[in-house]
Parts: sequence; C-alpha cells; structure tokens
Amino acid sequence: MQTVYFKGTPCHTYGNIPAVGSKAPGFILAGKDLSEVRLADFEGKRVVINVFPSLDTPVCAASVRRFNKEAAALDNTVVVCVSMDLPFAMGRFCSAEGIENVTVASAFRSPMFAEEYGLQLVDGPLAGLLTRAVIVLDCDHKVIFSDLVGEITDEPDYKGAVSVLK
Repeated sequence: MQTVYFKGTPCHTYGNIPAVGSKAPGFILAGKDLSEVRLADFEGKRVVINVFPSLDTPVCAASVRRFNKEAAALDNTVVVCVSMDLPFAMGRFCSAEGIENVTVASAFRSPMFAEEYGLQLVDGPLAGLLTRAVIVLDCDHKVIFSDLVGEITDEPDYKGAVSVLK
C-alpha cells in the first residue's frame, strides 16, 4: 500500500507500483474499440504506461496530449494511456483532440491491472479509480522508470520518463 494525495487528502493504493529493475506484469486491457490491448502486443518495443484517473479532468487530458507529442516521437517506443474511462469515451477524446500517437486502454474490466500494478485507489474521493503514475519499460519489458505522482492533481514527471528513453 502506498500513500498519495488528492488535493491534500491522503489516499491509499491497493499495492505497490512495480519497482525499477523488476519485470512488468503482463496485462490485458480494453482498446477504444473494445479490442484487447496486451503488453505482449508490444514485444521488443519500449513502452510508456501513462496511468491516470480519468480523461474528464484537465491534468489527465494534458498528460495524454503531452505524451502524444513527446514519447511517441521516440524510436521503437509506444505509449499506452490507461484509465478506468470507458473505451468509447477514450476514443471520442482522441478523435476530438487529434490524438493519434498513443494507444488508449481502459482497465474498466481488468481488475488484475489495478492490483498487479498497485495503482487502484482504495479510499478517498477517487476510490475505485487508478491513481496517476508513469511506468517506462525497456524492450524486454523491464521497468526502467517509475513515477507514482504524490499529488494526484499534479502532472507526472515527463522529463524523467522521456530522458530514460533517449
């Protein structure tokens, strides 16, 4: 269990975010068209996993826009943006915003993702949603960067995430 904050109120996660040096747990999430998005789909690629509570908030939407530009421009790298938003809402957001360089993936039917990545909030105003984090994986899907954002309303460490990919 880890502690993060939502507007200064302590909130706790189900477990712990994968540590740098560990092998990332596999996952199966729902794509914007309800197709499966699996970590195994990105075999041999570096993966940025951008996790957040909901695209319906300005900070979450900003993180998707930013990673659409920054990390998606790097060689052999994919960005997977994960939240509990419904896949159709994620698709509408991407269409409206012109987001084409990231893969959106919903964890709405994947409780194992929230548990194995230790990112589900178990209390506080956002209980049941995912907290904000960025996890970067190398080509073997070993964790090379992990940022559990302490204050959920803050943006993640884009610079740190992108710098390990350069």
